Amino acid sequence: MTESEKIEVLVCLGTGCESAKSDLLYDKLAEQVKKKKLGDKVEITRIGCHGLCQQAPVIAIEPEGLFYCQVGDDDIAEIVTSHFIKGEPVERLYYESPEGERIPHYKDIPFYSKQHRVVLKNSGHIDPGSIDDYLAVGGYKGLERALKEMSPEEVVDEVLNSGLRGRGGAGFPAGLKWKLGRNAPGHKKYAICNADEGDPGAFMDGSILVADPHSVLEGLSICAYAIGADEAYVYVRHEYPAAVASLKKALKDSYEREFWGESILGSKFSLQIHLMEGAGAFVCGEETALMASIEGRRGMPRPRPPFPTESGLWGKPTVINNVKSLANASVILREGWEWFKSIGTEGSPGTAIFSLTGKVRNTGLVEVPMGATLRNIIFDVGGGVKEDRTFKAVQTGGPAGGCLPAEKLDLPVDFDSLREAGAIMGSGGMIVMDETTCMVDVARYFLSFTQQESCGKCTPCRMGTLQMLRILDKIREGRGEDGDIEKLLELCDTVVNGSLCGLGQNAPNPVLTTIEYFRDEYEAHVKDNTCPAMVCKELVKFVIDPEKCTACGACKRICPTGAAQGKKDVIHHIQQDLCIKCGACYEVCPPKADAVMKIPAHSELAREIGGAK
Repeated sequence: MTESEKIEVLVCLGTGCESAKSDLLYDKLAEQVKKKKLGDKVEITRIGCHGLCQQAPVIAIEPEGLFYCQVGDDDIAEIVTSHFIKGEPVERLYYESPEGERIPHYKDIPFYSKQHRVVLKNSGHIDPGSIDDYLAVGGYKGLERALKEMSPEEVVDEVLNSGLRGRGGAGFPAGLKWKLGRNAPGHKKYAICNADEGDPGAFMDGSILVADPHSVLEGLSICAYAIGADEAYVYVRHEYPAAVASLKKALKDSYEREFWGESILGSKFSLQIHLMEGAGAFVCGEETALMASIEGRRGMPRPRPPFPTESGLWGKPTVINNVKSLANASVILREGWEWFKSIGTEGSPGTAIFSLTGKVRNTGLVEVPMGATLRNIIFDVGGGVKEDRTFKAVQTGGPAGGCLPAEKLDLPVDFDSLREAGAIMGSGGMIVMDETTCMVDVARYFLSFTQQESCGKCTPCRMGTLQMLRILDKIREGRGEDGDIEKLLELCDTVVNGSLCGLGQNAPNPVLTTIEYFRDEYEAHVKDNTCPAMVCKELVKFVIDPEKCTACGACKRICPTGAAQGKKDVIHHIQQDLCIKCGACYEVCPPKADAVMKIPAHSELAREIGGAK
């Protein structure tokens, strides 16, 4: 870096970093730069999610490409004095690899170097509140090309030729949907951006809207032009306040620059865009329920046909696309369909975006070419399983996704391969599990979510998922009976084939895949009253080994119910009728003693050491 180059400090204000108080770091940086009179040398920029949430809060320094991780309030003064004034970077804040190597540049960190960023290319690198930043990286070139060089039919063909499949979960060809909308009779049509992301562990759409909102608005305008719509909606959940604020600013700025409104960019095409905040019902992610919500009615699915492209919002032809689908459309119109189709696989072109969470070293936003394997994502990008534990399963596709075991690690990630394995791409959640995870408990967790979020309109979903949940609770509590697993499978079939919408049709996936790949765990719960992972509370017991107890009192001090009992210098015990199995005693027992044990509740050892009652 030469003396004339200005240092740009990019402070991540994505959800992960913001929860780690990055907004306070931004304020303190600004204060220090002002105090040291470095305004002509240092520029501080707010950015959206940089991606590596595990290391939050993060700060990137350009043009050097340096990357500071887990920056604390006390580190700011040192960064300013050492780096900005003396030119000596603070090496202790560099990313540390599992091998203990300090990596200064984010491009050299495997989490980034193993990705292929297309939709996320701008995320963490431009100020989402600056339309000029977006224009500087080619923003709105796709819309400009569409309006000035192409007919609506040619735009539809561009997206159709690209092979883009909807990124909302189903993978329906986006170009075909646009063509159906274009060819639908009638002069009044609507385009909708579905930003009602509600999957547990998923934060891709919200992060894109915060970090790069103009890419989505550009894609929405392109879609509206292609299908002949003069009105569009962005439907975003109210629980995403940062995304709502980002969209409002982007809508205001893009309107002032004539990227929507009357006679866009001097063309004959006019478009009005509305921002609609949903109340947070998971079912409103289903397109017909979403449209009902926009119309002011209760968000409940309706039977199809007719499909939205025939009769959608207020009975008019409507095309609904996910956030990532529209962001991809912007890129396709800017770079061309041939470029886009060169990425990924023949049947699933482009990239896949995941929120990688769970028992993995590097959690965060990940974008890889379609066809990358689960192993690539979890071990190359994600850095492998935390604490060097054994990989057990990965759940893809949100609460209605499937759980895939270790033997599926080399499965290519694309719409068709995942579906064949019993999982789904979904909107892009990916949760990694290790050997401490109980698969029966996992199935119960995800099913409880979909059961609670069921709108209740159709009986198979409303009652079928409830009955499945009751059986899973029986099994987890050691009350399972022969035939319960078969009953679960029968109910799964009923719910899949009888439910009205995708929520119910896919709700059994976690149960189906955990039974298919981890049936031995179900049988252990039912036949042996044992939870192999030692997770299900009714099937475990905490006891104190009298031969190891040092009477330190740590367990007694932390026990919330008084179950851990004993006096100074007297061996402690756990009174079982008071124990709520929170595990606090197990966590605080000194490693050298290792006296508190977590054991199967019905084991011989449990009967021997059981503790007082």
